[in-house]
Order: sequence, then structure tokens, then C-alpha cells
Amino acid sequence: MKILVTGAKGFVGRNLVENLKNVRDGKNRTRPALRIDEIREYDIDSAPEELDAYCKDCDFVFHLAGVNRPKDPKEFREGNFGFASALLDMLKKYNNTCPVMLSSSIQATLQGRFGASEYGLSKKAGEDLFFAYAEETGAKALVYRFPNLVGKWVRPNYNSAVGTFCHNIANDLPITVNDPSVELEMLFIDDLIDEMFDALEGKEHRCEFDGVRTVLTENGRYCAAPVTHKATLGRIVELLCVFHDQPQTLVMPAIPDGSFEKKLYSMYLSYLPKEKVAFDLKMNVDDRGSFTELLKTADHGQFSVNISKPGITKGQHWHNSKWEFFIVVSGRGLIQERKIGTDEVIEFEVSGERIQAVHMLPGYTHNIINLSETENLVTVMWANEIFNPDRPDTFGENV
Repeated sequence: MKILVTGAKGFVGRNLVENLKNVRDGKNRTRPALRIDEIREYDIDSAPEELDAYCKDCDFVFHLAGVNRPKDPKEFREGNFGFASALLDMLKKYNNTCPVMLSSSIQATLQGRFGASEYGLSKKAGEDLFFAYAEETGAKALVYRFPNLVGKWVRPNYNSAVGTFCHNIANDLPITVNDPSVELEMLFIDDLIDEMFDALEGKEHRCEFDGVRTVLTENGRYCAAPVTHKATLGRIVELLCVFHDQPQTLVMPAIPDGSFEKKLYSMYLSYLPKEKVAFDLKMNVDDRGSFTELLKTADHGQFSVNISKPGITKGQHWHNSKWEFFIVVSGRGLIQERKIGTDEVIEFEVSGERIQAVHMLPGYTHNIINLSETENLVTVMWANEIFNPDRPDTFGENV
């Protein structure tokens, strides 16, 4: 399959091209039905004759090129209608009726605040052009009206408030939120790429529009990515501030699979400046070694790393309801546990050469002993709750 991508250097284009390469090169094997032989990238600095050559025998066109921040409103129609017309004329020149996908905007509904939008009018004209082309030639036209597009590589201070917020908060720059109650509908780039791959496989999702609301329906005139997220500006900024503070608090908020929070965190991280990519952790050091908290989760406890010097015993305490995993990743040690009120002791020899997870049982006092005379013992520890100094549930007692 030979795929033409116009606007290949834009936000969507860059993400699409790199992910098409992953399929082409066998790095992404989740799409076994797709065989990509050639990716043809066309952008504003490409020569017109390149487009002519690309249109001759391409098998699919992603038309992503467009204008959204012109100096003169007239450029909207030139960029969002004029170039689309030239593209379709070149396909007709070679009788190439391959499927064509158009990147349009929810503003093309011309509903509500979009009613007088020059941008929306130009996008609507482009849509009509594609539908007319499909009727004339029999080619499949896939017209997508996108809401706010977000994700890695969104250009800040351009046309994405979310991208601007991510960039500014990551770089300790001020932001302005006039009305935190304003709700945005967001389409994350990875969800869009999944839909674009579906379109390549002929499995695009269809829809109609009720005002600005997307209504998925099997025989809809338009197409849509089925997964979007809605959140207020206030909620977005609140989450971004939590992400910003994580190196200090070590607290990771709940990020369920597929959730808005998980996707927004990934987007935020893509804006981190180099000096924030690595950050120091507080090591609690004494003559026995060190103990360092690594990560605290909102609802799944915390992770730490313990380093014990040769011959050192650590622990010697028990918990009522707290439990832990000890995972030795380097060195050689002995873990002992004794049920409170009994002489019953269970022991586990552990080593970084055979990594195991050992439960620290509630109601059992426990320790960990470095058996080496020369090497440190390094243990990753997980506790089912974040340590609360006001209710530590930790009571000293030798095994």
C-alpha cells in the first residue's frame, strides 16, 4: 500500500507518519492486515510536481494539510478549500479513485459559537468538495470533524489551550484561565491514530451530528474517532498541577487504563524541559545503609528501595493490617518472619540472582539480613498504603 499524507509535518501528520513507519517496518505488529510499502510525505515546502507524482498511483490519501492561523482570513479558503481542490483534481487526472480522508473540524457544523467562523466556513466548503468528488468519481471520502486535538507534539501558544497549559506548567510559566467551568471535548492523538489505522483497514467509524455533538451511527455521512474525553479547564489545570508537583510529593494520581488522567499525564511529560527529566529523591542514610521512597500512588500504596550494608539486619517490626512485598534485586539476604505471640518463624533466602517477591504478612514481625560480608543488599519494597506518620501501624519487635 502506498499512502499519501498531506500536512505531513503538522501535529497530526508527524504522529501519523511515525506510526505508519512502525507498521511498515514491523515494529508495530498489532495491525497484521496492513501492509505499507511506501509513505509519501507532502507539506508546504514540498514541490508541486511531487504531489502530481504521488497522486498518480497512491492507494490511500490522508489530507491533513490546512490553515488555522492565517494573517488574513482569506487564507482560510485558499488553504482549506483551494489546496483540497487541487489535490482532488490531480487524483482525477490519473483516474485514481483511492479512498481519501479529510481532516475537518467541529467548527464546520457552524453551530452555536461557530456560526460565523471563517475557519468553520472554509472547512465546510472543503467537506462539500470531498462529498461532491466522491459522488462524481465513486471514490470513498472519509470526512472527520475533529474536536480539540491534543497529545504529544501539540504546538503550545498556537491553537491548543491544553498544549499551552502543559508547556507552561511544565516550564514554570504562568497560565491564564478566564473561566474554569468551560468544558472541552478532547481527542487524544493516539486514539486518532487508532481510528486512522481502522480507516486504512476499511473499518472506519461513522457518525452524524446533533448540533456539535457527535452521534455514532453505522451509516453516518461523516466519520469519527469513537473515543474522546470531556473535562473542564479547571479540572485540566488541577491535574497538571498535581503532575507538576509529583517529583516533590512522589504521589502518582489514579490513572486507570484508558482514562483521561492517564492520557493527559503522558501529554504533560512530553513538555518537560531537560533539567526536569531527572530529579533527586530523598535518601534517608545512616550507618546501616539507606532507605528511599520512590513513588506513592493515590490508591495502591507506595514503592521504596532499601540498601543494607554487609552484615546489617533491618526491620524487626510488625503491622496489624499493612502488608508489603520485599524484592531483593542485588546481593544475598535472609528474610525472617515470626507470627506474633508464637515461636513460629519462617525464613526465605533471597538473592538478586533469583528475583522473588516475598510477602511481609500482617501480624508477623519481620526482618531482612544482609548475609554478605562485602556486598550491599538492595531491596525494592512495596507497601499497600502510603506511610502515615500519625497512624504508622508499625510496632518494633525482634523476630
